[in-house]
Amino acid sequence: MTYRYKAKLQYDGTNFAGYQVQPNARTVQGDLEKALRIMSKGHKITIRSAGRTDAGVHALGQMIHFDYPFHIPPQNMLRALNSLTTDEIAILDILEADEQFHAQYGSAGKKYQYRVDTNQIISPFKRLYALHHPYPIHLEDLETALKDIVGQHDFSSFCASRSGKENKVRTVYEAKVEQDLKTGELVFTFRGNGFLYNMVRIFVGTLLQIANGLRPADDMKRILAAKDRNAAGPTAQPQGLYLVEVYYDKAAAVKGTIFEEQLKEKTI
Repeated sequence: MTYRYKAKLQYDGTNFAGYQVQPNARTVQGDLEKALRIMSKGHKITIRSAGRTDAGVHALGQMIHFDYPFHIPPQNMLRALNSLTTDEIAILDILEADEQFHAQYGSAGKKYQYRVDTNQIISPFKRLYALHHPYPIHLEDLETALKDIVGQHDFSSFCASRSGKENKVRTVYEAKVEQDLKTGELVFTFRGNGFLYNMVRIFVGTLLQIANGLRPADDMKRILAAKDRNAAGPTAQPQGLYLVEVYYDKAAAVKGTIFEEQLKEKTI
């Protein structure tokens, strides 16, 4: 008999080759499974996550689940895991879960943020946690382009060519940008029912070209219609990307968006 646990964690992706286990490389999953193997006295335990993050990408709210061979109170499990991992990983919460719970397949949506440092001089304290982009920003053009992303679309143009997923239709519930003049940062937020490989980073690479006047403000419409990766801009660097939250309830995933009222109408 095994016992299923679900956990929420944060990690600094700087020194990891990504989330997923890889041969001859240090990964978040690898570090966590190593800790669980020590705790369980040698049992091989496989962790399932809500999504994989690439090398250098960070997480504020990654979700995982795993089946453990013994019953341990969640708070004891939390303390043990945090004591066996480096400070680059923090397990925030652990709960016992129903055996039907699945961190990936049960997800109703995810929220990502991407941080851009627009200051002329790169800060040594931001270089691993934001993309340095010291160029003039046309905020109105950026906001126009973001509106065109919202909704259900075929996002083939915003998916890395080596993605194995055939169906590239996704719904983006929210796409916005906030400018902090005091810190010189742009913070992009994207919330949707699912994201393709490199989708957010390609969004940002394309949006920054629009913000710099290299593409017209309405170019997102043309790019979406093309369904061709070559039509979009470059893939932004990984260090500015954060997995912020994973939703397991659609109402929570769409809250505060134009889709919230539509969902309420369907449930009445």
